[in-house]
Amino acid sequence: KCVEMDDDMRWLIALISDTGMRLGEAVGLLKEDIVLKHDVPHVRLVPHSWRRLKTKGSQRDIPLVGASLWACKRLLEANDDSIFAFPRYCNEKTANANSASGALNKWLQDYVPDGCVIHSFRHSMCDRLRAVQCPSDMIDQIGGWTTAGVGQGYGEGYGLNVIQSYFIPTILVLHNS
Repeated sequence: KCVEMDDDMRWLIALISDTGMRLGEAVGLLKEDIVLKHDVPHVRLVPHSWRRLKTKGSQRDIPLVGASLWACKRLLEANDDSIFAFPRYCNEKTANANSASGALNKWLQDYVPDGCVIHSFRHSMCDRLRAVQCPSDMIDQIGGWTTAGVGQGYGEGYGLNVIQSYFIPTILVLHNS
């Protein structure tokens, strides 16, 4: 349905659906945070003055596959002069995830089961990653969650190519469920 409607609100839904990003993270993106010219197309989540990140672990790179890759290509092709990925909800002072949530949830109610909301895509991504046996510490890294244990803080975490290898099969999980 997002591809059929092909507008900024559906791009936002598609982006979240195949990345597991928080809505506030996505709403506050700059176009330059989207890196398509790379071996692994991805979103680089970094703090901005208009949108902080929830935790230190929230600063991360997330591969783009499936609907999220389509959405990012479409929004970068959009012929507007804004530096923001979603200027409807973001400007130099604030990223308004609450307005986005209300509008997106209103539209979604006709297409998703009762009780599902925009945040449900984040939970769904966790389930899809578990279904392809993604390691729990990688799921935490992808979702920007703090992980328990001293060892989790060592090193640089999983590389984009390894994360992408788990993301690609999640598309099959989604379409087979």
